[in-house]
Amino acid sequence: MVCIPTLERGNEKFKKIMVFPKNCPADFDKYCQDTVKKIIEKDPFLRPYEAALNKRISNLQSKENKLTQGKMSLKDFASGHKYFGLHLKNNEWSLREWAPNASKIYLVGDLNSWQEKEAFKLKKISHDGVWEIFLPKDAFAHEDLYRLRIHWSGGSGDRIPAYAQRVVQDPDTLIFNAQVWHPLTAYQWKLPEFRHVREAPFIYETHVGMAQEEEKTGTYREFAKQIIPRIVKAGYNTIQLMAIQEHPYYASFGYQISNFFAPSSRFGTPDDLKYLIDTAHQRGLSVIMDIIHSHAVSNEVEGLSLFDGTPWLYFHEGAKGFHEAWNSRCFDYRKTQTLHFLLSNLRYWIEEFKFDGLRFDGVTSMLYFDHGLGKAFTSYAHYFNDNVDEDAYTYLALANRLIHAIRPDAIVIAEDISGMPGLATPLSDGGAGFNYRYAMGVPDNWIRLLKDVSDEAWNMGQLWHELTNRRADEKTISYAESHDQALVGDQTLIFRLIGSDIYEHMRLSDDNIRVARGIALHKLIRLITLATAGSGYMNFMGNEFGHPEWIDFPREGNNWSYHYARRQWHLVDDHELKYQVLAEFDKKIIFMARNYKILESSHINLLFEHNDDKILAFERAGLVFVFNFHPVQSWVDYSIPCFSGKYCMLFDTDESKFGGFRRLKSDQIHFTISKTHENNKRDFLSLYIPSRTAIILKRLSA
Repeated sequence: MVCIPTLERGNEKFKKIMVFPKNCPADFDKYCQDTVKKIIEKDPFLRPYEAALNKRISNLQSKENKLTQGKMSLKDFASGHKYFGLHLKNNEWSLREWAPNASKIYLVGDLNSWQEKEAFKLKKISHDGVWEIFLPKDAFAHEDLYRLRIHWSGGSGDRIPAYAQRVVQDPDTLIFNAQVWHPLTAYQWKLPEFRHVREAPFIYETHVGMAQEEEKTGTYREFAKQIIPRIVKAGYNTIQLMAIQEHPYYASFGYQISNFFAPSSRFGTPDDLKYLIDTAHQRGLSVIMDIIHSHAVSNEVEGLSLFDGTPWLYFHEGAKGFHEAWNSRCFDYRKTQTLHFLLSNLRYWIEEFKFDGLRFDGVTSMLYFDHGLGKAFTSYAHYFNDNVDEDAYTYLALANRLIHAIRPDAIVIAEDISGMPGLATPLSDGGAGFNYRYAMGVPDNWIRLLKDVSDEAWNMGQLWHELTNRRADEKTISYAESHDQALVGDQTLIFRLIGSDIYEHMRLSDDNIRVARGIALHKLIRLITLATAGSGYMNFMGNEFGHPEWIDFPREGNNWSYHYARRQWHLVDDHELKYQVLAEFDKKIIFMARNYKILESSHINLLFEHNDDKILAFERAGLVFVFNFHPVQSWVDYSIPCFSGKYCMLFDTDESKFGGFRRLKSDQIHFTISKTHENNKRDFLSLYIPSRTAIILKRLSA
């Protein structure tokens, strides 16, 4: 087991840490130089920052050496959850906690009527603040409640142990407590060695609590039974679970974490979560978790804030330790104990619950001391200056090294709006080691267009730039909208397109012009976003069929209603409504993208762009995509340059089963024609392209 390596506060060190090796040897200097050379070769604009990049690699190695002291692996170091917290071993309970400022700590709970008693007083076993107590097996019963009562100079308070793996809320008092979770029979995995198929991730972003139809908080088991079959049917291969770590306020969407090692009990038990993941694996779905290491809730009893009476235990001291915009606490990623806590947390979720990867939330907030708020990152200089938290960057690189040591096939995604170079570049090539980063500019651009520009005035060149503007050396995941656009205060794409007509005019027999426009553009937006995506694609649950409602969790302002904190699946199940045609369309394009391995093909060749005609055409993975965004103009015998040969029309968005007007004949065969212009011979497809329609063609022969 690994105990606490150090206690650090500000610039003080209360225990000296051996750094091994003390000085980087010459071969390591060469390794740094060679590694930096790789990332600069891929992006020459980084050359002025060669020294800074070299320093980042050196920082990573030095920090890992400091943590492991040259005596263990990083995985061994990340085992705090096996030492701290409550554990039963050899018929004896152990409870350990790190609280260096504490003067006394008592275990209180059901086992002693919540009273401070000498028999339940923890013993301080190290000068840097480790406390422990041992109790016989019969001291605790399964599902007993407990806390720590911590005393310090000038005060005291109840606290839930930092490494608690089960935390529950009393439905009447709303008070949170740690709970003993030790069922007679441990969960038996049906598919313990699941490994996802190596293909591009098609991610279905979900929230367990609001995934069901009923006006209540959904459960892990309900999700497994009711939602996983829908995800499989829709064609996605990866589930992204939001709001898993315990959070005291449901309406925070899981972003204000109090108990980092506890799966939220409002959705069920730890075994229920394992059942969900096991069920997904049996259906061939990978499961990744939205991990929050960017900040922590400010709550004290059920959080880490003022845990032992000090505000700086895991966090920065002073103003740096508070995120004013989020009203939360900011981790100090320089501290050994903070890294011990967070890295152990990563290992715990991957090993204990068999998650196939992690999506790191709020990476921009982590990387910059000003959290990137209101900042436009327009220069490389913004990525290499005193505003960058280099310790946070080092932590992210360590996290990726650890995760891939545990699961080499793990899917690890960075949510970063700043565009920090190298985040999704392998560690061996000078980056931070994420597998993917979100293309967050894509949904932002769609929202800007729908809010501020009529579709008659959309600029095709600018649209193409926004859809394909990404670093060539980093894999990205594109999406048209996520949960961010579905939250109350914002609007989904379909609602921006249709507005209130969505409530009255969605029957198949209703020819409402506003609905027709909205459905046509919704299909074009989602198809072109998918077809131009870098290496992965994501959708938030319900958006594929145009879910009409935003998300608004129960709160005082809505009289604690669950009406908007759910998904209305009956809408897509009703074959008399237009929601089902949108769902069928989404299923078709996901199937086609997976079948033709569109996202595995990194090369996208722009064939033609005409802003006045609102035409975009490009080739990818052997398919030709032609988009006509014009609101009224259908084009006859329109010439699209391409390779010579015979083409079959695989698909068009105007099919009646997708809510279109059926202006095209299915399975059309097209032969290219040659034209000579200024002594240059070129080949073209001559196409009929209806307004607000996209066509996909496959080349059959040369």
